[in-house]
Amino acid sequence: KKRREAEALLQSMGITPDIPNSKDTHMHTHTHVHTHTLTTLPWDPDPSTLQLYSDSELLGRGFRLGMAKVTQVDFPPKEMVSYSKETQTPADTQTHTQEEEEEEEEEMDDPKPAEDSQEEKADEEKQEEVPPKELTEEEKMHLLNSEEFMAFFDRGSRIVERVLSERVDVCFDYSGRDLEDKEGEMQAGAKMSLSRVFSDERWSKNRVVTCLDWSPQYPELLVASYNNNEDAPHEPDGVALVWNMKYKKTTPEYTFHCQSAVMSAAFARFHPNLIVGGTYSGQIVLWDNRSNKRTSVQRTPLSASAHTHPVYCVNMVGTQNAHNLISISTDGKMCSWNLDMLSQPQDSLELVFKQSKAVSVTSMAFPLGDVNNFVVGSEDGSVYTACRHGSKAGISDVFEGHHGPVTGLSCHSAGGPVDFSHLFISASFDWTVKLWTTKSTRPLYLFEDSCDYVYDVMWSPIHPALFACVDGSGRLDLWNLNNDTEVPSASVVVDGSPALNRVRWAHSGREIATGDSDGQVLVYDVGEQICVPKADEWTHFVRTLVEINENRDEGDELAAQRLLA
Repeated sequence: KKRREAEALLQSMGITPDIPNSKDTHMHTHTHVHTHTLTTLPWDPDPSTLQLYSDSELLGRGFRLGMAKVTQVDFPPKEMVSYSKETQTPADTQTHTQEEEEEEEEEMDDPKPAEDSQEEKADEEKQEEVPPKELTEEEKMHLLNSEEFMAFFDRGSRIVERVLSERVDVCFDYSGRDLEDKEGEMQAGAKMSLSRVFSDERWSKNRVVTCLDWSPQYPELLVASYNNNEDAPHEPDGVALVWNMKYKKTTPEYTFHCQSAVMSAAFARFHPNLIVGGTYSGQIVLWDNRSNKRTSVQRTPLSASAHTHPVYCVNMVGTQNAHNLISISTDGKMCSWNLDMLSQPQDSLELVFKQSKAVSVTSMAFPLGDVNNFVVGSEDGSVYTACRHGSKAGISDVFEGHHGPVTGLSCHSAGGPVDFSHLFISASFDWTVKLWTTKSTRPLYLFEDSCDYVYDVMWSPIHPALFACVDGSGRLDLWNLNNDTEVPSASVVVDGSPALNRVRWAHSGREIATGDSDGQVLVYDVGEQICVPKADEWTHFVRTLVEINENRDEGDELAAQRLLA
């Protein structure tokens, strides 16, 4: 049967088989191929159906056949590997039905269609996106002038300015190599080095800095007040700018103004968002940095119950739960205010000397921790002590004073093991600085190193024997009385030599700010060997004061002997 099937197969291929008689007892299969046809080796896909001639017969006809080896290759289907992502949270204990599990398996087996559908949906959404509506000019102006946009833009621009102004040295070497290279420069400027210069082309140029104050809540913030700009009559007469030491930007953090020159300014000690200003017109103004307005949110009335003369002195005294704003004008009127109500003062007092002479106050200072007693300086050069309450409210004592208007006063403010709160210093147009004690009406010491008007003076808040003063020649002096009382321990002259009329120590005692007549605010870093007190500075200062008293007594005796002679 197999033979017949093979013959039929060969015939279908055009080959006529010729099978001779075999002498052998075994069955052989012979295939005769005519010489005029193409000789091929017939086979059947099934090797079991193919029987070949014997090798001897094939060799006789010129053919040699061999067994063909068939190799079968099996390609397995591509394995699809999928993973199941889970967060590190307790597994959901909810049981799934069999249908849900089958659906999940189908989704995991064929994720591509889902992805394709998501892409198609995204393309459809893009095609369906409606182009933004074009605003008219009127709508644009309405949007730009809206309160929401102004608040957003003000905050956003302030943040962007901070980022753009940052300068970070990414190549700084902490091993100290950079410090070795700069060792000479550091030693040269170790006493005082200029850190920042604050000025604004519009708001501070051609204006005089009238007052400076550091924020007690945010030590990097410094407020500076300015008088009017004669070259810009259409600009507000009074300006107060809040500068930021933390960021290297050149624009003020906040800008406030009013219609009268600001002669004094201070941060409200127990209200971090409020700034108080005393104006030339006599009004007390209150600015709030939470408001989008640059003008004051409150102001005192121009009436006989309040100030009607320039206010050169404002000061916050008291505690968190009981505090007041104290202001004094040049007509000698002192007012006590509650910041929640500036419509009228809580209390007022006329500073009059000997019931006849009104004291024209130009400066004021409170001793450390005292809210009742204070010291004032006047235009006639006299220095007075006064108190707010009690049977002797008003002027208490008068000191010999200066030979010119008193421009600055500062009470000793460095707390320590020894109480020096009875000490204060004063500056004047007579080119001198005087050291006083409330226990005597005569000065303890006279500093005569300056060669111009001395505009301001201030004790260090951390060093018992250190104070700073500025004069009209552009010079900033630091005096350490424990080192020397004849010459300042450190001195620097501002470029251009503008008159320096205000000086303020930072609360840390390591930085000092000064304002000049050109509208610039300069901040200096003070070296540690000057500003940081040693452990024995207080006892050393006690000995210094004893020596100063002895020298003063000896000088008085010599002067008396000369008068007698």
